[in-house]
This record gives sequence, structure tokens and C-alpha cells, in this order.
Amino acid sequence: MKEEQSSLLLKSSSLFPPPQGVKLSYGTAGFRADASILKSTVYRVGILAALRSLKTQSVVGLMITASHNKVTDNGVKIVDPSGGMLSQEWEPFADQLANAPTPEALLSIIREFVEKEKIPFDGVQSAEILLGRDTRPSGESLLEAAKQGISSIFGAIALDLGILTTPQLHWMVRARNKGITATEPAYFQQISSSFRCLIDLIPNGAKINKPDSTVVVDGADGVGGEKLEVLKNILTGLVVEVRNSGKGEGLLNDGVGADYVQKEKVVPRGFGSHDVGLRCASLDGDADRLVYFSVPADSSSNIDLVDGDKILSLFALFIKEQLNILTKKGNEKSTNNFEAHLGVVQTAYANGAATDYLKQLGLEVIFTPTGVKHLHEKAAQFDIGIYFEANGHGTILFSESFLSWLEARHNELTSESEGSEQQKAAVRLLAVSKLINQAVGDALSCLLLVEAILQHMDWSIHKWSELYQDLPSRQLKVKVVDRTAIVTTNAETVAVSPPGIQEAIDAEIAKYPKGRCFIRPSGTEDVVRVYAEAATQEDADSLANSVAKLVDRFLGFGSSGQ
Repeated sequence: MKEEQSSLLLKSSSLFPPPQGVKLSYGTAGFRADASILKSTVYRVGILAALRSLKTQSVVGLMITASHNKVTDNGVKIVDPSGGMLSQEWEPFADQLANAPTPEALLSIIREFVEKEKIPFDGVQSAEILLGRDTRPSGESLLEAAKQGISSIFGAIALDLGILTTPQLHWMVRARNKGITATEPAYFQQISSSFRCLIDLIPNGAKINKPDSTVVVDGADGVGGEKLEVLKNILTGLVVEVRNSGKGEGLLNDGVGADYVQKEKVVPRGFGSHDVGLRCASLDGDADRLVYFSVPADSSSNIDLVDGDKILSLFALFIKEQLNILTKKGNEKSTNNFEAHLGVVQTAYANGAATDYLKQLGLEVIFTPTGVKHLHEKAAQFDIGIYFEANGHGTILFSESFLSWLEARHNELTSESEGSEQQKAAVRLLAVSKLINQAVGDALSCLLLVEAILQHMDWSIHKWSELYQDLPSRQLKVKVVDRTAIVTTNAETVAVSPPGIQEAIDAEIAKYPKGRCFIRPSGTEDVVRVYAEAATQEDADSLANSVAKLVDRFLGFGSSGQ
């Protein structure tokens, strides 16, 4: 590393001393904390982003957001060149950078890493980082810290894209590295025209009985509400009413947003008895999660929740139907047939009724450990992989080989039998691949896909909600001395350590009809999470409590904490 580069780093990092007594760790959400202590961390992630760009010789993203956390929090994360999350191999380096106590220690960590990774650090190679932030008041000063970090690396350029949803930045990084126009208008244009294409192909029968084409959306008083106000004006075939768009007095994520609605199962602020029967949806703070709900007539605050499992089921049903049409028998004259491998990926937290429903459809269902990274990685192994968490975060991935086959098949069908059912199915699948955000879960694009499918099926939210009845469930937390004493396998559904605990859990499960229960250590605190499911709420509660007591007996302080 050249002398000038070293002295620039020492000088600029001395302006951003790390907070005393705080140890930060880079997880799925990047770094998150109270915004007041984050300047040094964001500055250092700026350095990290520049190094990642130099190493990959590609454009990288840096997003400042704390998603569904309270407004006084903030966070920062890297978007890799694929549009996905930062490679897990770099996470320990991110931790070292964030926690280096002095400018000298920071410089030494950077030097060592640059050498180990053989990062071209001669000032000849350039690095480009796209910056985005959500609507939090602290975002602006943190953005400046990120820019300082980036500009402390020779040859690195920061491009500030202003206020964006997290999925928009992921989409733009992916587009930029594919050589596609990577601007917000290009994003809106792609998702709105793909939506329009699906609406234009709705079967005539569904058009006559058209379900109510208005959806009322809770924008969480965040960036998603703000962007939806822009998007709704260029949409045709759908009326969107946005509430909690961030323009009023309401606070971000305060009694609003997908996380609140899904966990509390109550209406968000600004919704109530006047919305009975309407199709409602909720975005989270940075618009990467989506849940739907309706307000029942007999209740003032409770809701009928339609969560990520049901969104996944709707998507899987539609894609399977289109694939069946496209490859149906009697089509042997085409030499261009392709046995597409469609798979669904869930975690153990998915409701058992959802998993049963998907299996009954004849779909391959795979489980992974909790965390978007695991789901995304597994979904990418299919020709079409659909993943969702119950919290409303998920997407659909199409393999390059399937998409190139689909393009060729579409061209073949267009020249042979334009307007045929098979040709329409090919067009629909291509439209879905462009509408959905393949980089990451995206509440705006998922909202449009849900709306297009509901119109296609001629379904109300109630018909959709009745695909299956969720099994009652209960989640508890038990404080333990050391969470690492729990070791799990089989996508976190079986505890192999401490010895004997799984057998004891199995004995409890056997007492309840449709019983299912698993335990897993928290990723962030010394607690063990218990998830239980059974045929009745009373049984689910009882099973969860019994297993919590077991965990306490094996690992706790001697008294159950909840």
C-alpha cells in the first residue's frame, strides 16, 4: 500500500472515532444500532464497499437503513455485484473493521486483508459504489460518513442515488452490473410494464367479474409509502390508496408496517372498522417485506392476516399452472421442450398447514435454516425457485438457462401459434421474471404480482385467505446461560445437543394432535427460541410452555423466562 494511501486513511479515520464500549457484528441486516453511535461504523463500511468493488471489479451498493426498527435506529449494509447480500466470507472482515479501536489498528487490518485477498490497490483500478438511504432523519449525516469512507480509498467513486427502498438499490446494482439502465425511472418502468402485460393477458371470464381493483396500502410511514405514491400514478389496471405514506404526523414503524401487523395481528394506525371487506396490505420500513390483511366485520382491531406463506402459495399456484399450460402433452411436435425444475423453499417457521398445502399441489418443498441468505441460496438451485418467510420477505428466482429456453420457446410459439394458450403462458412467465425483483424480496414488485394474480384468478382476498387454515402456533423465548450449548441440524428442526433434549421434546410433541415443535438459539442474544404448533391454540400454547420448561431445565437459570 502506498505511503499517500496510508496517510489518507489515517487522517480521515481519525475524524470518525468508534463509540466506546460497543461491539458491533455484521449480520443478515448488516450493522444496526442507535443512529447516534453509527458514524464511525458507516465510514468504515464505506471503506469496505470500495475494497469489495476493487476486488470484484464490479459496481457495489451501500444502503443506509434499519428496515422495520424504530426511527431513532439506523444501519448500513453492502449490496454485492449480483444484487444479493455481502458474501459471507467478508463478514468477519466487516466486524474487524467496525471494531478496530484506533486509526492505526484500522490501517493494519486493511493492509493485511488487502494482501490476503490480493486486492488491486495501485490507484489505477477504479471502484464505483451506488449509495441509497431510507427516509430516517439520521440518514443524511450517515451518508456523508459513507462518502468520506469511500473517498479515503484511491480510485473509489460514490454515486449518491438519494432516497430509495432497499430492494430498489439491490435491483440497480444488479442491473448496473448486467449493463442495463440502473435508474429509478427504469425500475418503475420495468415493473409497471410487466404488470400491465399480465393484466392484458387476463382470461376474458375473469375480466367480466372483475374483483374490486382497489388495494389499500399501509406504507409504514417510510420510503415504501413515498415510492408507492409515485408508482401508482403510472399504473393502469389497479387503483392504489396509500396510507401512512410518511407525509403526515406519523412516525416510521410506529404502530404501522408489515412487521407490526404480522407479529401483533392487529390493524395498523389509520385502519379500522371503515375498512371492513377491503383488500389491505402493509409494507415494512424499507419496503422489502409485504403482508396482506382484511378487517373482519365482527372486530374493531383484529385482522385476518395473509402472510408470506400465503403469498408464496399464491405465486407457486400461478407459476405451476402456467408451466403446466406451457409444457402440456400433445405438444410433442416441438423439439424444444424443457422439464423445468420448480421448487419452494421455506424455513421451519413456515406454518405446517402451508407446507402441507404446497406438498398437496405436488410441489417440491425444501427447508433451510432461518435467514434470507440460506433461502436465496437454495432457491437459486432450481430452474424456478420460490422462497418466502412468514414475515413477508421473499421472491422468485429464475435460472439463466430456464430464461433463455423460455425466450426461445416464446419466439417459436409466436411464429407458430400466436395467441394460443401456450404462447400466453410463455409471455406470462417472462413478465413474472421481469416484474419480480430477483435480487431480493421487494414489497412493491410482490404487491403488483399478487394483484395481477388475484385479477387473473378472479379471487377476492377472502378466497385467497381460504387456500388453507393456518395451524395455531406460539413462539416463546427462554433466557439461557449459554445459547451456544444448543446445536441443531436438519434445517434447525432437530436439536443434537445437549444430549437427551430432542427425545424429551419429541415426547411432549407426541401428546398433541398435529403437534410440531422445535428450538433454536437466537443469533443475537442469550435466549433460545421455541416454536410450537398444534391443532388448537390451547394445545400450541401448552406444547410451547412444556418445551420452554425443558429448555430451562437443561440450560436455564432454573426459572423460565419468556
